[in-house]
Amino acid sequence: MRRRSPTNFPSEQMEKGTGKNQNTRICFLASLSIFFWMLLLYFHFIVLGSSSAVDQSGKLEVGPMYSDSQPILVTDPPPQMEKPKPKPSDPEVEKPKVDNEPKRVPVTSDAEVGKVDSEPKPTIVPVTRKIGPLVETALSQEAEKYLFMRALRTVENKSDPCGGRYIYVHDLPPRFNEDMLKECRSLSLWTNMCKFTTNAGLGPPLENVEGVFENTSWYATNQFAVDVIFTNRMKQYECLTNDSSLAAAVFVPFYAGFDIARYLWGFNISRRDAASLDLVDWLMKRPEWSVMGGKDHFLVAGRITWDFRRLTENEEDWGNKLLFLPAAKNMSMLVVESSPWNANDFGIPYPTYFHPAKDADVLIWQDRMRKLERKWLFSFAGAPRPGNAKSIRGQIIDQCKSSKVGKLLECDFGESKCHSPSSIMQMFQSSLFCLQPQGDSYTRRSAFDSMLAGCIPVFFHPGSAYAQYTWHLPRDYTTYSVFIPENDIRKENISIEERLSQIPPEKVKAMREEVINLIPRLVYADPRSKLEIFKDAFDVSVQAIIDKVTKARRDMVEGRTDDYFIEEISWKYALLEEGQREVGPHEWDPFFAKQKDGNGDSGEAAKNSWENEQRQHS
Repeated sequence: MRRRSPTNFPSEQMEKGTGKNQNTRICFLASLSIFFWMLLLYFHFIVLGSSSAVDQSGKLEVGPMYSDSQPILVTDPPPQMEKPKPKPSDPEVEKPKVDNEPKRVPVTSDAEVGKVDSEPKPTIVPVTRKIGPLVETALSQEAEKYLFMRALRTVENKSDPCGGRYIYVHDLPPRFNEDMLKECRSLSLWTNMCKFTTNAGLGPPLENVEGVFENTSWYATNQFAVDVIFTNRMKQYECLTNDSSLAAAVFVPFYAGFDIARYLWGFNISRRDAASLDLVDWLMKRPEWSVMGGKDHFLVAGRITWDFRRLTENEEDWGNKLLFLPAAKNMSMLVVESSPWNANDFGIPYPTYFHPAKDADVLIWQDRMRKLERKWLFSFAGAPRPGNAKSIRGQIIDQCKSSKVGKLLECDFGESKCHSPSSIMQMFQSSLFCLQPQGDSYTRRSAFDSMLAGCIPVFFHPGSAYAQYTWHLPRDYTTYSVFIPENDIRKENISIEERLSQIPPEKVKAMREEVINLIPRLVYADPRSKLEIFKDAFDVSVQAIIDKVTKARRDMVEGRTDDYFIEEISWKYALLEEGQREVGPHEWDPFFAKQKDGNGDSGEAAKNSWENEQRQHS
């Protein structure tokens, strides 16, 4: 651009007006010079500068869009410390092409960072990018303050089959588990538990004398043996890790059920609480605890929740206070019966006699249950509860006795057939429907034995299954069971035979098929083996815990809180549809209107359970 000389105009004026004041001329020249340079600088930096920036935005080789702290992916080098060569199949490590691709830039989004993180053992250095004068961190500093972020990123790693599924297992001192098994005779006042802790907790094999079972995979499993079975199954879990920073959840292999069983009768509350207090003290000193304050920890107890919910310090009260300890309230405890009014325990199935070692065991058994002829419309195995005015067992037994299509196996007075696995399973296998009223508490093992036999369960209280085993049973209970409210039986408003006879044969067939399809997720596979196709009760439980912890972590990162969560109606939240967060009135409210307490129903239910066990072995 051609510029006019700034001296031309002043020189002409000088020739025409030599008599003017010299100072005035100097001021004029200075002002003109300043104006000129301001115009020149504006043109250079604003006009030309913006044009240059546009040109550079499409040329990666001209200037980077990022600062020096670009994403760095660090992998373990080979022993010779040679620079690893990228594989042609890995898009994450390919160099971006610059010819005719002005829009391709290095990884910057969170999703893309997660893709890079899928490489073996990666370490991500936070990425910063310049947008004009601003600097933005790709990995949010707010999110990075959480110690579980590395574990949370593995969820997005699609190339890792264990991404988002890693479990870290605490290496507890043996006093919390193995030492109890060495003293197995002390685990029950009336039962020698030593034989039931054999075969990885499955107990002795069952002989198939009457042809009720198959020749393998059947054991005389104690209904309270889940502690050992679950822990041994965990040893075979395919995604265990020694690096707790990768863990989606942390397992605590404490035999809580065996611990309390030793001291329920004849011991003071200090002795009953000792191991639980010792455990939480040990856990809280571990670095893994500080990640979420224990909210990512879970443990298993093969007993009903009321054994761990003593509300007072009265020596006469039942059980210990494990589930009421502040630290334990953060953990998740898996029990064979949970509380409808508390949020830190979750129901898992009672163990049955069937523990498949391979998928074929399941398929053969399912096929056999489909082909059976069932001569009884309904059946019931159990004893009356004359001391419990609320129990409907007496009415159910009366209806069974008066029906020509009902079968009864009475269990009172130590009748041996009721405690014989083959007798019970044989009756269930010959019945279309199996009646499952409340036991000493809401639940009973019989419900799972009957479904294992392909028998459609009939429940009389939602706490017996529907509000209990929400991880393992369909939310739509009508697809696999029949519900008859207790009051209808108590007031003699309904005939069980008439009610079940009204169900169309096509519906009965569909329900039985649903029950048979549920069998894999209701049984615990042999801990010494691994199913390939099916997910058993252990797999379903672990995945549910992982989902629970992952959701909690994401809520923390995204700032979501459950400000309106009401623990006293926690049973309702488990029944919500996906995406729902608020609860309202429910048809089952009358069933859970009165909360059990440590001095009333719950403690008595637990005591009755033990007295019933004593009666069986007397």
